[in-house]
Amino acid sequence: MITFRKSIRIFRWLTVNLNGRSWSITLGARGGPRHTISSTGRRTSSMDLPGPFGWRHNHRWGRRR
Repeated sequence: MITFRKSIRIFRWLTVNLNGRSWSITLGARGGPRHTISSTGRRTSSMDLPGPFGWRHNHRWGRRR
């Protein structure tokens, strides 16, 4: 199975992510809080914590048709 994934950093705090089915925009820098908005309606907030810990919250807005 062949997959496609590409991340394009526009600014230090803005990244556009592309794959075969959808696209997403990530706001925030590494090491701090990040918010991702996907074309499929998924919104994710995440943050790296010290050590092997991390925090992530997913929320889906609406349904994909």
